[in-house]
Amino acid sequence: MKKILVVEDNRMMGVLVSKRLQQEAMYDVTWVQTMKDAVDLLQTEKDNFFAALLDYNLPDAPKGEIVKEVVARGIPAIVFSGLLDEEVREHVWSYKVVDYVLKEDAQSLNYILALLKKLEQNKQVKILVVDDSKFFVRFFVNLLKVQQYQTLTANSGEEALAVLEEHPDVKLVLTDYFMPKMDGLQLIQKIRKKHSREEMVVIGMSSKGEQIISARFIKNGANDFFVKQLTTTEEFYSRIAQHVEHLEYVRLIKESAIKDFLTGLYNRRYFYDAGGGLYANAKRDNVSLVCAMLDIDFFKKVNDTYGHDAGDEVLKHIASSIQKRMRKTDIVARLGGEEFCILAVNMQDEAVDMIFDGLRQAIASSPVTINNGEDTIHVTLSIGVTTVLDESLDEMVKKADTLLYEAKEGGRNRIVSDCSV
Repeated sequence: MKKILVVEDNRMMGVLVSKRLQQEAMYDVTWVQTMKDAVDLLQTEKDNFFAALLDYNLPDAPKGEIVKEVVARGIPAIVFSGLLDEEVREHVWSYKVVDYVLKEDAQSLNYILALLKKLEQNKQVKILVVDDSKFFVRFFVNLLKVQQYQTLTANSGEEALAVLEEHPDVKLVLTDYFMPKMDGLQLIQKIRKKHSREEMVVIGMSSKGEQIISARFIKNGANDFFVKQLTTTEEFYSRIAQHVEHLEYVRLIKESAIKDFLTGLYNRRYFYDAGGGLYANAKRDNVSLVCAMLDIDFFKKVNDTYGHDAGDEVLKHIASSIQKRMRKTDIVARLGGEEFCILAVNMQDEAVDMIFDGLRQAIASSPVTINNGEDTIHVTLSIGVTTVLDESLDEMVKKADTLLYEAKEGGRNRIVSDCSV
């Protein structure tokens, strides 16, 4: 459980904030009311806090002194204040804080909860900063690290391409315009040959006097553009967060089109789309292919006895168990109801029966807990497995389904296969 430090002198606000962070976000909250108490605490626990939520005006620190103390210890700090003052705002942003949030209404707390969640998610987001100026590279990297992003750097377009080759999971690239040999526009053109706008965000940057090239950046494939010296820290963070969120929305939309909403497994559509490629490859003798149909025994009885919510828990448990035992190269799909299908590539014939029977045994020996652990449900699987390609993927699935039916007729909780040993 991540620990959050709250420094707030107003008792009502301190209790409210602490309760919401604990109950809704499950954080371990330590609340103190003065700067002295906070400093005493940080002397022994400075490395234990994931983030800090700070009031700007405290009885023993009326001018934001607490911000400096917390930031100096490397703790991501969010300033939560009722002061709507431009001078105060500039003072706060002069430190490397995560954000400055006004105490206005319940929506402000909602924003903070979302902000803390983003900080956790940002640890998985890689951002590449490209600039021939070491000063600006260091400047932007330091800002991004405050928001917990992973950062990579390059001092030229050529170096940036090498970094992207090594780290294809980079989500966002910040690139300067004027660089020797390969400028920012040329770099973007090369990036876009491999990565679309929906896969990787590219933001162009320039110095004062070069903002005339903003349209050229956008036309050449950039998602956004800003002038370094004219962009505030708050605006910079907002731009980055907006683009990262957009990428995540696109990912979720794409995933929802190919994943089963309940189990997270691939759906029927993806199974036949991607499986068709594996099948064609197997037909060309490039890979071997195994098709397995799996069905939960007496699943209707589970729903009738324990209810559909319990049935959903069983489906999620089975799906998770299958995924853990299969490889990433295999396609695991929920075709509908309690029926699952697996396409496994390059599985040795002598290992096929052992692998799928091991899966069957694992399911039979791991009951599903429901009602907060008060009840358990024991379920089993029947499995039909084929390595015969037939004339199409659909025919192969039908063959595995026929073998599954034989397993059901033979008493359930068993595997029937046509694999030669």
